[in-house]
Amino acid sequence: MNEFVFRPTHVAPQDGMPTWTAPDPSHPSARLDPLLPVQLLDRQGDWSRIVCSNGWSAWVDGRLLITLPAEPGAAAGPLSRAADPRPMMAEAERALGLHRALLDDLAEGRVDLETFGRRAQGLRIGVLVDGESLWVYDHVHDRWCYCDGLQLQTYAAGRAADPSAPATPPPAPAPGGPARPSSPPPGGPPTPGGGRPAGYEPTRTGDR
Repeated sequence: MNEFVFRPTHVAPQDGMPTWTAPDPSHPSARLDPLLPVQLLDRQGDWSRIVCSNGWSAWVDGRLLITLPAEPGAAAGPLSRAADPRPMMAEAERALGLHRALLDDLAEGRVDLETFGRRAQGLRIGVLVDGESLWVYDHVHDRWCYCDGLQLQTYAAGRAADPSAPATPPPAPAPGGPARPSSPPPGGPPTPGGGRPAGYEPTRTGDR
């Protein structure tokens, strides 16, 4: 049996996106997080089958996916202040620690679900490590960054992001948390293409 190797080819739009268990609008599934890296596996018209880093697979409207470069740019030379991934990793660890503490408070009954959601508002964490490769989400500049151990580079940016901004984040904001994933609309989602974010060109793929 071949071991699954995740190689991201796209990311979800800035607002996330709905998924389906089959290329059929009557089979809704969970919603993808904003700018989540995914790997394109198959296409059927406007439908695309994707897989996430944990092996979970689903169908999406392929026209909404944001294409990543085939390979991250090569880095050379020593770390610089703007290219050092450690400050961003420290921020991710801080945010994860806050979320873990909130989960402990909720599990032990020290806060209710409403308080948990309010205190978690604004927290956004995204880290993927594959051997020497690192993808980390920079919530300050709304972008995913890639590091090969030598240099941190912008890999995919949201619509409001400035790819030329330094990768080192400024001081962290007050604690908060991501909005809860929205449930699929009752009665089935619209056909692919509905609610397309402004400013995105159709995804173009070539032979890999």
